[in-house]
Order: sequence, then C-alpha cells, then structure tokens
Amino acid sequence: MGTHILAVGGVRMFRYAFGTLLLLAGTALLVAKGLVWLDLEPKMLRALQGGALCALGTALGAVPVLVIRKMPVAVSDTLLGFGAGVMLAATAFSLIVPAIAAGQSLGWSTWASSGLVSAGIMLGALCLFLVDRKFAGAAPDAFIGQPGEPVIAPRIWLFVIAIVAHNIPEGMAVGVSAGGGLPDADSLAMGIALQDVPEGLVVALVLAGAGMSRVRAFLIGAASGLVEPVFAVLSAWLVSLAETLLPLGLALAAGAMLLVVTQEVIPESRRNGHEKLASLGLCVGFCLMMTMDTALG
Repeated sequence: MGTHILAVGGVRMFRYAFGTLLLLAGTALLVAKGLVWLDLEPKMLRALQGGALCALGTALGAVPVLVIRKMPVAVSDTLLGFGAGVMLAATAFSLIVPAIAAGQSLGWSTWASSGLVSAGIMLGALCLFLVDRKFAGAAPDAFIGQPGEPVIAPRIWLFVIAIVAHNIPEGMAVGVSAGGGLPDADSLAMGIALQDVPEGLVVALVLAGAGMSRVRAFLIGAASGLVEPVFAVLSAWLVSLAETLLPLGLALAAGAMLLVVTQEVIPESRRNGHEKLASLGLCVGFCLMMTMDTALG
C-alpha cells in the first residue's frame, strides 16, 4: 500500500514538473511576442531578450526540484564546476577581449586600453566584494522564517542571496554587450543562460533540502534570475548614452563575474570533496563557452 502511494505521488510530481515546463515554454513564447510589440530600440530589445533568456535558464533549472528533493552531491558539484568554466570563458572572451578592442577603436593605445580595462576589472571586483561584505554582515534574525514555518538556516539564505547578487553582473554583462552592439552578445547571453540552469537547480534543491515545500522552493529558485533582464536593460541604456562607457562597462562586469567565480562558485563546487569532478566540469564548461564565443560569435 505504501509503495503504491509513493508511486502515485511520483507520477503526480512528474506531471507537475512536465506541466511547469510547458507553462514556462508558453510563457517564453508570449514574452517573445510581447517584446516585439514593445517596439524598443534594437539594442535595448536585444539586451532585454538576452536577459530574459538568462532568467528562463534559471527557471528551467529549478523545475527538477518538483520531482527530486535531493541531487547527488557529486552531480551538483560537477554542474557548479561547469557553470564556473562557462563564466570564466565568458569573462575572458566575451568581456575582457572586446573591452580592450573597444578601447583601441576609440584611439587609445594598447597600453592605455589594457590599463583602463584592468582598472575597471579591479573596480568591478571591489564593488561586488563590498556588496558581499554587506550581506555577510547581515543579522541572522533577518533570515529566520515566521512562527510555524520551517526554519531555514541563515547560511542557506545567505547562499541564496549570494546567487541572486551574482546574477546582477551577469545581467550587466548581457546588457553592456548588447548596448555596445558587440557581435558575440547573443552567444554571451546563451552561455550565461546555460550556466544559470545549474544555479536555479542548486538554489531550489538547497531550499527544499532545508525543509521548504517543493513548490515554494521552485518559485524562489526560478525568481532568483529575474534580476538579470532588469540589469541587462539598465546597463544597455547606460552604455548607449556614451560610447566611451563601453570598455569600462565591460571591464566592470568582467571584474564582478571574476570575483563571483573565484570567491563563490569554485569554492562551493569543491567543498564536498569532489574536486576532480568539479575541475572536469570547469574544463568542459570553459571549452563550450570558448567555442560559442569564437566560432558562433
């Protein structure tokens, strides 16, 4: 009898997950149509589409939590390593290299362009470091649920907030690339969307594993990527105001992403003793994103 109940529950959750996938696909189609009707300036529209694609990747990644409550740690660490590799390649080939080229196109020497980009990278990393310090110093009581709700450990909420915060520079990267009219802006958005899939899954699984309901964990995991289209459009608008902001904007986004990868994603992927799998995933993700940037960009 108990086995039958579990089987029925499993089928029901599978239906929920499949229905959610269909709902996301339908929503994506409606949003795509709506973006066309908005009749935005082409670069702004491209930024919004790229940011929406990244948000969709996050939402798709959160769907499996409706079926599975816990993923093998080794698989999770491999996926995190994969995401780190994608982000590293995107930082190098979609942000830093185009930033140096954009500076040279403005008439700057190689040394001057590289110096400006280096300063932008350091400034972007510093800004995100200060934001991270602010969240890390938050009072633990601020993250504890209401009476009667499952108590989620403050470190779990801090991890979720860190994921949401590091989605901001990803959205900035998409927006700056689109606002600057870079040819590889679409491949950058696709690469970031790919690495957002395991992030959405990790957020949802962490919350579900801590006692939150699967549906609520899915909703929070899916919503964690909504900051990306917002900052994509904002960054594209800022870059469109002044051409000289393009190399600096790319460098700022690169610095923020570089800090996220080295301080959050890579350490998290190696925390559970699966360093080799995480490193293999990193190499695969790096090569995939490099190929997308150089061959498809």
